[in-house]
Amino acid sequence: MARDGLDVSELSAFADELGRAARNAPQKAKRLMQTQGTRLKAKTSSFAKQRVKKKTGNYLKSIKRGKVYTYRSDNTHAIRVYSAAPHAHLIESGHRVVSHGYDAGFQPGKHVFEDARKAYQPTFERACEDFLDEVAREVES
Repeated sequence: MARDGLDVSELSAFADELGRAARNAPQKAKRLMQTQGTRLKAKTSSFAKQRVKKKTGNYLKSIKRGKVYTYRSDNTHAIRVYSAAPHAHLIESGHRVVSHGYDAGFQPGKHVFEDARKAYQPTFERACEDFLDEVAREVES
């Protein structure tokens, strides 16, 4: 529709495409978070295999990926990787070693989850940038 010599039909078509991309973006963002959470879980498991020397299997089996959730305050998505083992916090943060009533010293923490998160951060940022580029390409085409 031309009004005062300006053709806004392309602009309205672009607005429609942008609206469609915005409707589809939450589902795609959820899938992105799930795949990135699974990859972070694998990285955390590999860190745990390298750092925790006692191989009972319970600690490694307890590393899990949670569900994607959305913060209501600012509408951001999040996912967590955690350990369901009751002794995981002792391995992560360290603990006093007490044997038969006497203090045998302090076992320092392995910081498995913290270091895995720091190591995975650049990969996650690249994946988010690729996701935004993909959404932008959908709007353009």
